[in-house]
Amino acid sequence: MNATELNHSTQPFCLLDIGYSQIFNTCLLEVAVILLLTVLIISGNLVVIFVFHCAPLLSHHTTSSFIQTMAYADLLVGVSCLIPSLSLLHHLEGVNEKLTCMVFSYMVCVLKSVSMASLACVSIDRYVAITRPLSYTALVTPCRLRTCITLIWLYSALIFLPTFFGWGKPGYHGDVFKWCSSWDTQPFFTAFIVAALYAPAAFTVCFTYAHIFRICRQHTRQISERRARFGPQDPEPGEQACTDKRYATVLFRITSVFYLLWLPYIIYFLLESAGIYHHAIASFLTTWLAISNSFCNCLIYSLSNSAFRKGLKRLCLLCLQRSDAKKPIGDPPVPPRPACHV
Repeated sequence: MNATELNHSTQPFCLLDIGYSQIFNTCLLEVAVILLLTVLIISGNLVVIFVFHCAPLLSHHTTSSFIQTMAYADLLVGVSCLIPSLSLLHHLEGVNEKLTCMVFSYMVCVLKSVSMASLACVSIDRYVAITRPLSYTALVTPCRLRTCITLIWLYSALIFLPTFFGWGKPGYHGDVFKWCSSWDTQPFFTAFIVAALYAPAAFTVCFTYAHIFRICRQHTRQISERRARFGPQDPEPGEQACTDKRYATVLFRITSVFYLLWLPYIIYFLLESAGIYHHAIASFLTTWLAISNSFCNCLIYSLSNSAFRKGLKRLCLLCLQRSDAKKPIGDPPVPPRPACHV
């Protein structure tokens, strides 16, 4: 074996074939992208979880349970991203690449399925709140809410289990193990995932939010006409339900960004499964663009929701108060000397 072949044999697997550093013997570009996303996802979702526990106002809506479920799922996505990071930094040498790749792919797909199903349930919850405001509390009970969240996790875990029995690749493409890059997608399994997860979730979101904003526009127009005729009056229950329109808009933004970031990934997934298109750079970029949504959720929520911002401010004040309490008490400050007046 000559020097060139020896160099290639010791060089780690780099999916992008660019950004390799001989000094650090690693794929710098891939390491930078994955580590940055890992840190942002973990830190951002930890803040969201802490704010929800510190701000009682955020628990006013039942959708906060689904938002917290998404935050925990996104946090676990960030933790699971440590696997490719450690692999690229040569801390996972000697592991079973096939098993590690399958487990990691399964985890990422299950967790993102939880987020997708939670967004669909959020849209259904808001739809029921606006279309049936009087019976909402009877329909959406804490017991049913917990059952729904449990079913989301169970369904997401079961739908990707066939990947361990040779059905095909679950959909993850940002391969950082050599064995992962040779794991072919199967058109039948791709069609199964689209029919059982992607299509129903997207249809549910489009249907519910279209009706939500249509109903709110109708009620807003009726309120304006009534006030123009009879002056200001107490709103009726149906009109009062549209006070949630701003909150529904925040959730719609989160949902829209989710599907915008996941659309390139889904399109590439379909093209690769059909054997139409396959490219390493497109595979890496679409995958990690979709995974970056785990950070975007908490960013949008913090920028759009005033109650969340108040909770974040309260959390920061608590941290500052605790840090001030730990400081050693020194001599009291000397009061300033009074000014002399002539």
